[in-house]
Amino acid sequence: MKDLSKYQGVLPAFYACYDENGEISPERVRALTEYFISKGVQGLYVNGSSGECIYQSVADRKLVLEEVMAIAKGKLTIIAHVACNSTKDSIELAQHAESLGVDAIAAIPPIYFRLPEYSVAAYWNAISAAAPHTDFVIYNIPQLAGIALTPSLYHEMLKNERVIGVKNSSMPVQDIQTFCSIGGEDHLVFNGPDEQFLGGRLMGAAGGIGGTYGAMPELFLKLNQLIAEKELERAKDLQFAINDIISVLTSAHGNMYGVIKEVLAINEGLELGSVRSPLTPVTEADCPIVEEAARLIREAKATFCN
Repeated sequence: MKDLSKYQGVLPAFYACYDENGEISPERVRALTEYFISKGVQGLYVNGSSGECIYQSVADRKLVLEEVMAIAKGKLTIIAHVACNSTKDSIELAQHAESLGVDAIAAIPPIYFRLPEYSVAAYWNAISAAAPHTDFVIYNIPQLAGIALTPSLYHEMLKNERVIGVKNSSMPVQDIQTFCSIGGEDHLVFNGPDEQFLGGRLMGAAGGIGGTYGAMPELFLKLNQLIAEKELERAKDLQFAINDIISVLTSAHGNMYGVIKEVLAINEGLELGSVRSPLTPVTEADCPIVEEAARLIREAKATFCN
């Protein structure tokens, strides 16, 4: 049986860190990595949706991962998302990630063209073959990718011994139960939608990977602890408080990740830059929303974490 314990728990999705010119800032990448280490999270999911990966070049994504690994190697579990729309670029990123010693690589299916399942499987297996000594995680996010991981496709992918499970970001929490049942004890599922961390864990997810964890890691760590201790009423209260915060984070004119970066500047003193076009940056009119989100996070930490 595989030892998958290093993948359990809370793994924030890493944010893109830019300088004032909108280019990758190695210093800010390292500062954000140190921040996560100080918070006690299990690991990081690097260069995924929260990292604005589809708006970055192969060179950008290599630089981000190199700077994360310079700080986090041996301290955090690192899953590197390496999918690009072309298999060629994805293979290059997979080889690079393995050369740095990441724990796992992950990939969404190719977007835009609605490929048949055998083409998606061939794409994932080609990426995995490029990193033959590294675990592989399937990233299921059909509402954005346009292609869903079906039971038949997952059965096909489980023929690949490097596949350890699924990062499931589809909205039906039942999908987690389905993939847990198919994968069995040698595989795991990560809960993706942050608003259902509690539900996903109760349905069998071993841990979570999420885009809002970074704004409030203490709250998700506490929620994970309450689930382990079977304090489910308290866990429900905390999940509802988290969901209220997420509602505010997503209510601005600017993109949610831009809001989160501003919240981190207020609450943690972290300067991570803005977001990359075509994502919309935070506007001056968004300032009250940013302040409210920052305040709600501070209040929730005082309520649940002290």
